[in-house]
Amino acid sequence: MSEFLDVVLGFPTVIFSFLLVVVVAYWVVVIVGLLDLDEADAAWLELGGVPAGVTISLLVALAWLLSLIGGQLVSGPALTVVPVVAAAGAWACVRAALTTLRRLVPEPRTHSRGDFVGQMCVIRTGQATADFGQAEVTAADGSTAVVQVRTTGTDHLTRGDNALIFEYDADGEFFWVMPYEKEH
Repeated sequence: MSEFLDVVLGFPTVIFSFLLVVVVAYWVVVIVGLLDLDEADAAWLELGGVPAGVTISLLVALAWLLSLIGGQLVSGPALTVVPVVAAAGAWACVRAALTTLRRLVPEPRTHSRGDFVGQMCVIRTGQATADFGQAEVTAADGSTAVVQVRTTGTDHLTRGDNALIFEYDADGEFFWVMPYEKEH
């Protein structure tokens, strides 16, 4: 055990040993609940897409391990290069792992009002005109929403009529609709 401590507390591993203690303390504090895992990523290290706490923890742990191995394989003046090579190797490995993870886990799709364009809706107000109207539309996931709708002025829609959403007006925050007849 004392030989292991000598290696861990000796150059070059001691540089990353201190950082590893900080990382372990961070995770203890997160697990206890005194801190929340920060959602910000480490884009400044070109390691974005994963919370910075996770990324930096992986980076430090891997650099410590590579430094430990390098300290045992190299001796003499070459030992001064081990921390730099360990840090660079850890960065390359973490970056490769994150790149692979990003491919395997797709970005969550963000929904927008534009998703309703092309959908059928049912008029829920007494009538829908060029100035006022509301309709109920069903999203792809089965949920429903009541949205503001307008007609082109020539169309007259009343409560219960089916309509087709054909455009979204972002400035007015409403959908343009036109009559829609279901085929039997």
